Amino acid sequence: MRYSPEALTALVETVAAGSFSGAARRLRKSQSTISTSIANLEADLGFELFDRSARQPVLTAQGEQVLGYVQSILAASARLDELAVSLTAQTEARLTFVLSDTLNPDVLEDLLSQFDHRFPHTEFECLIGEDEDVIDLLQKERAQIGLTEARDSYPTGIGVTRLPMQTRMAIYVSTTHPLAGQPETQADELHGWRELRLNTYLEREPTLARGPVWSAPNYLLLLSMAVQGFGWCALPCALVDEFAAAKSLVQLNVPGWPRTIAIDLLWNKRTPPGVAGSWLRQYLQEAR
Repeated sequence: MRYSPEALTALVETVAAGSFSGAARRLRKSQSTISTSIANLEADLGFELFDRSARQPVLTAQGEQVLGYVQSILAASARLDELAVSLTAQTEARLTFVLSDTLNPDVLEDLLSQFDHRFPHTEFECLIGEDEDVIDLLQKERAQIGLTEARDSYPTGIGVTRLPMQTRMAIYVSTTHPLAGQPETQADELHGWRELRLNTYLEREPTLARGPVWSAPNYLLLLSMAVQGFGWCALPCALVDEFAAAKSLVQLNVPGWPRTIAIDLLWNKRTPPGVAGSWLRQYLQEAR
């Protein structure tokens, strides 16, 4: 390829993030690295891709034309990588799957059983992660496949498909919590009590709290905190059914809840899954 793949990726991410600094955060690189990559690409092409006179870089007319071609090149490169893996038919010696607690425990149980039967010699590792943590583990190649609550956009190097399965989320409190006995609870009323909120390891834009907050990096830990009566929490219903002791939590009747959450399946395009990972991906795409 005449043009650096890193430069092409930097271009797409800068457009998606709206700034060089935003692209740098998404790609886990320095802002100067992103700026240099794009400058080198502009030098190779012979024209500017961005108008830098404004506060944030804006695509020039030429840049808008180039963007579509670059996106096609990167997509074709990802498909070629996947084809190469499938043609070599290599079964991984080790597969790491980072999953969200939103995955129904029954689905996970059947997946593990079938995986053990089909790939008895592949070391299988499960990690628990949510949101940015899942993406980070894939980008660092610490995991090959990940599940997370669906979001609108992902870094260019992350492959994604929306799964047919969905998760129901509801708001729960301990049976001893003062809100437990109410026939209905308004959303504004919740903020007078401590919220148990999901908070991933990686830094992200802080969300303004409207009341007292405790946080944890996964839903199972939040569930334990809710059972102990430390506050109210939005939790996956299937997780509560599986792991909360009988009658230890009460689902609050809050307008707009329960909610249905979509789930995305993710992988790193640079290191696409092998035979075992491809089977796992296909299984999840068909599970409901």
